Order: sequence, then C-alpha cells, then structure tokens
Amino acid sequence: MNFELITTDSGSNARAGKITTAHGEIETPIFMPVGTVGSVKAVTQEQLRADVQAQIILGNTYHLYLRPGLEVLSLAGGLHKFNGWDRPILTDSGGYQVFSLAANRKIKEEGVVFQSHIDGSRHLFTPENVMDIQRTIGADIIMAFDECPPYPSEYRYARKSMELTHRWLDRCITRLNDTQPAYGHEQTLFPIVQGSTYKDLRKASAEYIASRNCAGNAIGGLSVGEPENEMYEMCGLVCESLPTDKPRYLMGVGTPWNILENIGLGIDMFDCVMPTRNGRNGMLFTWNGVINIRNKKWATDFSPVDANSPCFATNTYSKAYLRHLFVAGEILGMTLASIHNLAFYLELVKEARKQILAGTFATWKTGMINQLKTRL
Repeated sequence: MNFELITTDSGSNARAGKITTAHGEIETPIFMPVGTVGSVKAVTQEQLRADVQAQIILGNTYHLYLRPGLEVLSLAGGLHKFNGWDRPILTDSGGYQVFSLAANRKIKEEGVVFQSHIDGSRHLFTPENVMDIQRTIGADIIMAFDECPPYPSEYRYARKSMELTHRWLDRCITRLNDTQPAYGHEQTLFPIVQGSTYKDLRKASAEYIASRNCAGNAIGGLSVGEPENEMYEMCGLVCESLPTDKPRYLMGVGTPWNILENIGLGIDMFDCVMPTRNGRNGMLFTWNGVINIRNKKWATDFSPVDANSPCFATNTYSKAYLRHLFVAGEILGMTLASIHNLAFYLELVKEARKQILAGTFATWKTGMINQLKTRL
C-alpha cells in the first residue's frame, strides 16, 4: 500500500491524498460503507459501484469468522471473490464487537474468550489468530486486534487497556511478519490508538503506534458515548502525534458534521453504519439538512430528494414516493434510502476534497455544518 499526501488546506489541518492498494486507488478524505457480513445491508455491489461510487468497503472479522466461516471464504478465494467486490476492502479486527459483548466475554493477556451471539458457542480471539483470520478473509487493509474500553472508563482501567492493546499490537506485527498473504496480494496493517478520553493516554498511545512505523494508523475507542467536543479534542490531539505521511482512519464516525469536523483536524478515512441504519428507519441526510421521510409533510412533495445528485435513488424518486414506500412497509424504501444516504456521504467527502484542493475547506466547512444539521 502506498499513500500520497497531495495537499493540506491552508486554513485547517484537512488533507487531500491518495491511497494505492492491490485492488485500486482510494482518494482521501474517504467514507467507507460498512459491509459487516460481506454485504452492505440492502445494497448490491453494482449499486455500490455505479450509484454510491464507493471506493472501498468494510468487512468484519468477528462476523465473517462466525458466518460463513473461514473454510467457505478460503474455498471461495477470499472475500473479494466471494462477494464480487473488485475494489479495496478493509476488515475490522473484531475488537469492537468483542467490546459490545461485555456480558459474554473474558479479556486476558492471551486474548479474548467470547460466546457467539448466534449459537452461544465459545471461541478465543488472540492477536495471532485474528491476523490469520484476516489473512484468510483477504482484505487489503487489516486492523490490529485491540481492546475498546467503554465510556466512561476510570483512568486506571483505560491505561491498563491501552497497554494491553500495545502488547497485542506487537504480537500482531510479529505474526504478520511470519506469515504470507493468502491470495498473493499485499495486506497492510493499521494499528489502533486507544486511551479513552484521557489526554496523556491518547498522546502516549499515538506516539507508541507511530513508533511501530506501519503504513497507516487508526483511532479507535471514540464515538462510544462521549460528547462530540471530547471526540474532537482527542482526534486533534492524536493527529499531532501521528505521522503526516500516512493515512489516518477514525473508526466508527459518524454524522455528516462529525465527518467534516474531523476532516478539518486531519483525518483521512471514516466508516459508520449510520447512513444505512438510519436510512432503513427513514432518516435521509441531504445537503439542505436531515429529513424524516415518514413525516406527513412529504406525502404530496413530488420533488426529488436532491435533483442535482448523480445518484438515481436521489434524483429519480420523489419524497412522496419514498414516504409511501416506508408507510407501506415496502422493502424498496429501505434500499433507496440506504443508497441515497451512502451516495450523499461519498458526495460529501468528494466535495470536501475539492474544497481542500482549492484551499477553501475551512470557510466552506463552517457554513456547511450548520446547514447539514438543519431538521427539514
């Protein structure tokens, strides 16, 4: 993997760059649709390519390990061939999913023992076998195995968790150095900065992660319930310590305004289930603000969601039609809303990139955030 930093905005720390992987190029800043179990919910791969114009998608180690399982993925030739996606894939290591299974897992130095949410069977994730699993999945970018502490966390716990994450990272690096990619293409490791919302821990973690000299770096453990201003403070602090010549990935974030604020702090890559999850519940993100498409006010609004968008779901179907689909319980409504939201997120980061290249991002962002937050 190669990262080229093209320019930094003159009025902020926003960056425009390009990541090159074995499965194609990614222009940053970028938003990555979440395909947890090998699919982005309610959206086909062709729709992702043609309408959403996604450049990279996510898969999840925890879920893919349980279903369809490593044997199926290996026989298929990896996730790219299994799901028909020919562009880059990033896999989350499963650390966040293990965090969310707090009642059914036990963390120890070796790794994490957890119970499957599917059938209750017990499994062990270690830094070593998580690297092996991600090798078998075949992603272009793989995440280090980490512990994601809850918010709020006591200082002592957050420090202990961070130090465990660092020890696990060293084991991940050793394992990758001792193994080969399963399908002949490069697989790049991103470590994950932790430390909850404690400034000294975040700084120490960022410095440790930077010292490992991996090709890219991620920030985890945010957007887990902390106030937005604390998330921004932690991201700004971490970006001061992470190298400028490598991509920075903020995991699990967020709203359109979260994304713009964090781009301004120096983040390059984002993912979140919000555009699809909220879309399936009738919430549409637009350039003019947020729409609850179930509201009666849209029942006779025959204008498209956004006539200027290149996305067919956005410029072809009226608000009235989308509302009708949701009220009628028609599955097509969820699909169209998901496509619209994903396409909007990709348009948003594309426009942010354009503003960065023009040197006008900081001014543009200020007005845009207020607009994006408007409830229509």
